[in-house]
Amino acid sequence: MITLGKFTFTAPLVVLAPMAGISDLPFRRLCQQQGCHFTVAEMVNARPELLNSAQSQTRMQFDDNPAFPKIVQLAGGDPLFMAEAAQLMQARGADVIDINMGCPAKKVGQQNAGSALLSDLPMVEKILAATVKAVSIPVTLKTRIGFDANNINLLTVGAIAADCGIAAISVHGRHRAQRFKGQAQYREIAALKAQNRLPVIVNGDIGSSAQAKQLIQDYGFDGVMIGRAAQGNPWLFAEIRRQVDPKWQAPPYQPYQDIQAHIRDLHQLYPEHISALIARKHLHWYFARHPHYLQQREAINSSRDQDSQSAIIRAFETYDSADYEKKRPAIIC
Repeated sequence: MITLGKFTFTAPLVVLAPMAGISDLPFRRLCQQQGCHFTVAEMVNARPELLNSAQSQTRMQFDDNPAFPKIVQLAGGDPLFMAEAAQLMQARGADVIDINMGCPAKKVGQQNAGSALLSDLPMVEKILAATVKAVSIPVTLKTRIGFDANNINLLTVGAIAADCGIAAISVHGRHRAQRFKGQAQYREIAALKAQNRLPVIVNGDIGSSAQAKQLIQDYGFDGVMIGRAAQGNPWLFAEIRRQVDPKWQAPPYQPYQDIQAHIRDLHQLYPEHISALIARKHLHWYFARHPHYLQQREAINSSRDQDSQSAIIRAFETYDSADYEKKRPAIIC
């Protein structure tokens, strides 16, 4: 069992990774419907002038669903700003604060935040300690295995996290210098699990239910966190959940209804001039491997409203009905 404040989960966990520009409320809602134990909102910067921006306010929207914790991810390089931001998020109803020490983006690193902090372990300790002390809700950590190939310091970061009162840790299996190149190194994360009392969630390059199950069996991880593999395939969560929890009842497999609902929710959340652009990238992800994708690619690129995008989805559904009859749709091949 894993407890985060008022929420208790039976391990192994299946979790959606926070991804800027992707894990907004509509996508998190869909992934939760597909079996995620919980999702983490998009990263927001703890600096006051950025925390209160319109973009940050959109990123911190949640459904009022008592089954799922409201988890806000904060990034920052100043312990005071991180503590104050955590207090503000708690006052606004957050159930869990997640600290980002995994993002390799340059604009984040220039503020000595995200994975850039892995080169400054004293600052890591100050930020974790200050944030945990500032709130009464759980604080979790998302990190990487180290700063670069010469500074693989996950075990030290994990020990600091445990000493500071962090409730759980999720680890992307690359160091900062790799960004998203190379292969995730699960053995480094397994070493952390073997010597640390914290729940450990593995992240990085997990693309199938069989792989997720094997990682849990081989290394005893408390859960898996899925990021890029969920783009265009939120049904992966249901597949993984069935593998690791055979008693779990999966929702009906109805991909076209799910996609229509996702696009509708995007248009409801974002201003009109933005919503169509955001929906386009999801449509490309959903259908990129479909046999008829090239026939509809230009239509996706030129779509400007919910009606035109809904029509595109119906077109793909018609292709499947005509060409594949009862065969499972090709959108997640």
